[in-house]
Amino acid sequence: MAPSARPRYSGVSHPPSRPERFSAGRRAFLRRSGAVALAVAPVAAWAGAAACRSLSFVHTHTGETLDCVYYRGGYAPGQLARVNHFLRDFRTGEVHRIDPGVLDILFELKTRSGCDAPFHVISGYRSPRTNAMLRRRSTGVAAHSLHMRGQAIDVRLPTIPTKRLQELALALRRGGVGYYPKSDFVHLDTGRVRFW
Repeated sequence: MAPSARPRYSGVSHPPSRPERFSAGRRAFLRRSGAVALAVAPVAAWAGAAACRSLSFVHTHTGETLDCVYYRGGYAPGQLARVNHFLRDFRTGEVHRIDPGVLDILFELKTRSGCDAPFHVISGYRSPRTNAMLRRRSTGVAAHSLHMRGQAIDVRLPTIPTKRLQELALALRRGGVGYYPKSDFVHLDTGRVRFW
């Protein structure tokens, strides 16, 4: 073979003397690898977003507002204290620790809905006295409500239909989800997975 007629070796895949063989097994492996990469992409996006988690609130009873970055590579104690005060029992003024898991549920709902509007808070922490009073007025208030442990919140997002917010919350499977269409809010808690 004359030097000019020799096939060129690009150095990219294999020498020209070796015929190209792409086995079915190798194709299947690459297809699976691609599927795994696609499945991991949303998780990577969540991990990036989760390094810094922020929320905004408007309290429907007090008119107060709160913007906070409650997580920066770890929970920020000062910001959690602000949340605890904001979500206090507005009837008695009692402040209680709010489970950060409640905030994480809200953050994930915010992320999945693509809505950056403030959550409208109907109820955060409830003291036992307030809970007993509400139970006397309504059959829909649980005797051992997770609101009394700081593990529950009632919210709406004004730019998202409440039914859609409920659907997104149910898909998370992160705790209890209650839907109250007449009062236009969703109850969220960090208890066992259930819905009503």
